[in-house]
Amino acid sequence: MAQGTGFGKTILIGDQFVLDEVPAIVSAISYETVTTVERIDGEGWELEDNRIEVPGYKEKKKEQQVGSINRVLEVMNFDTQKNPIKITVGGDLLAGSGVGASAASCVSLARALNEEFKMGYSIEQINHVAWQGEFPYHGVASGVDNTASTYGGLLRFWLKDGKQNFERIKTPKPFEIVLCNSGITANTAALDEFIEVQKKENAELFKSRLNTIVSQGTEMKQALEAGDFAKVGRIMTENHQLLVDMDMSHEILNSLCKIALENGALGAKVTGGGRGGYMIALTPGKELQDKVAAAFEKAGYTLIIKATIGG
Repeated sequence: MAQGTGFGKTILIGDQFVLDEVPAIVSAISYETVTTVERIDGEGWELEDNRIEVPGYKEKKKEQQVGSINRVLEVMNFDTQKNPIKITVGGDLLAGSGVGASAASCVSLARALNEEFKMGYSIEQINHVAWQGEFPYHGVASGVDNTASTYGGLLRFWLKDGKQNFERIKTPKPFEIVLCNSGITANTAALDEFIEVQKKENAELFKSRLNTIVSQGTEMKQALEAGDFAKVGRIMTENHQLLVDMDMSHEILNSLCKIALENGALGAKVTGGGRGGYMIALTPGKELQDKVAAAFEKAGYTLIIKATIGG
């Protein structure tokens, strides 16, 4: 029996458009999915999913989860007829849209298989397997979520001519954020189709908006490296409004962003694919982080993650 882990993640900017070669700024968070693989009698594989969840998430994602597990096994050339296994999924990362739950599952499964069966995979190979495992969830996966889940830290991630690239971002000190879930489970694969419609309806406007997001991302990276969190927050909020204009948010997410800003957050925006899932609030300092989290709870939202990133 062996265990593997994968970090959750949050994206500060560029979320939905990485496949269009828009760089994203992504960070792992300290919450993890933990997958255990154990040998059993019989043949094939069986699954026990013990993750805490946004109500209904696991059931809605069940078919995609099965497809993902089968893809990971296929890419790793793992024969469950010869080596039947039980896969048990748990950990403290909430299973919900927007925090890289699917990527963390893929990374942790690949690591557990690699450990139990002494397959000798490098971290780069684990990341590749996890990326492949993301396809059943996303339609076409960019690789940003699994890269954060595999390597950890605060990263700038981008695609160029189909090749995945990333670099680490160093901030003068770590800083606090709050993530709050809308309770809406988004269909990530359907989001890709929604974006394609926007491209076709007004290609010039879509391109202009992407150029704006690229510029915002460049500014944000510089501000993070300088420790200018007021500027980071301003860019986050401006980016959220752009996503609202593109119909990539949700009325509950917009309300949560408003609550965060009214309670002192330096910035707030939808994170992840959008149209559901999580929003992120920039709350440097433990006191501000606690204040914003308490405001969410007072408003009736309990699916909250407090995390520290950067540094």
